[in-house]
Amino acid sequence: MPALELIPAQRSSLRARAHGLNPVVMVGAEGLTRAVLAEIDRSLAAHDLIKIRVFGDERATRIAIYEAICDELDAAPIQHIGKLLVIWRPGPARLEENRPEELGRMAPRRPTTGAAPRTVTVRKPSAAPNRRPTRKEVTVLGNERVTQGGNVKRLRARPSSQKKKALG
Repeated sequence: MPALELIPAQRSSLRARAHGLNPVVMVGAEGLTRAVLAEIDRSLAAHDLIKIRVFGDERATRIAIYEAICDELDAAPIQHIGKLLVIWRPGPARLEENRPEELGRMAPRRPTTGAAPRTVTVRKPSAAPNRRPTRKEVTVLGNERVTQGGNVKRLRARPSSQKKKALG
């Protein structure tokens, strides 16, 4: 598969986004192995935009690794400065070993608001810095929420305007 093609404005904005990132994958002396490629694929699926550090002094080898990664994973090359490579790819994982086997086996997530009674663990920091935080399990009903301070509050009905009340 060919690498993704971007217009210069897209590449420039992605370079700006990548400026503050740290490398998430390191390519060592073994070069671009199947395991390293799988890790790059997982990182791209999780983050879209990643930095890769290549340990090696040969510039031609680094360029070959850069092109191989982009071709193999259908990613867009963003930037190559020294031993750092910046790569972007939207979407899910491309390699077979990184795909979930069966989507039906994954447990569906329960909604966090408006659900039936659920148990929530609340951790409150202690006043003394050398003591452990207190941990307490609280049952929260469907019309309640847990505040940042760890208190349980009942949700209020949204206030409606006087005009809407007069119409209805």
